[in-house]
Amino acid sequence: MSDIDPISEQVRECADRIAESGAAALSGLYDLTSSRLVRFATTITRNQHDAEDAVQSALVKVADNPRTLRRAERPWPYLLQMVRNESLLILRRKKRWRFATGILDLLTRCPVDELEQEETYRLVWTAMRRLPPKQSEVVALKIWENFTFAQIGEVLMISPATAASRYRYGIAKLEIELRGDEVEERR
Repeated sequence: MSDIDPISEQVRECADRIAESGAAALSGLYDLTSSRLVRFATTITRNQHDAEDAVQSALVKVADNPRTLRRAERPWPYLLQMVRNESLLILRRKKRWRFATGILDLLTRCPVDELEQEETYRLVWTAMRRLPPKQSEVVALKIWENFTFAQIGEVLMISPATAASRYRYGIAKLEIELRGDEVEERR
């Protein structure tokens, strides 16, 4: 069984319910995964609306054929691959990379957001958008999903060494970006 996270088993259970009850049971899978999937897809599409479209498209495919997800050896990475593929399709259809210009509101927040925390989220997302997509998707999976490099390699269909390298370069660039933003704020 999956060593990635208990979410893999929860995803499989949702797929079972969809297979038994039809598309009406899709809400359970949506509730369980949508915010994480959108956050991941945004690292690829660089646009929240496109990311939401990619997630919706992947979930429609699950609703049409839940057995595919249900039978996957590792349902959560498989679902992430589906969302990644849909994200890449959206980008291909647009025929160019489009970078989001608005502030993305994807991180879970406390009911009472402090101005400093808001600014930190904005700075991190701005820096993430500046990373090459291949690095930002690895950083997102490593930090937000707590995946190992082997697990990231499985989702992205790259070697663990390549995942580690992309992560290392991405983190180094983020550090430079965020330090640069700190200097700008002090001026």
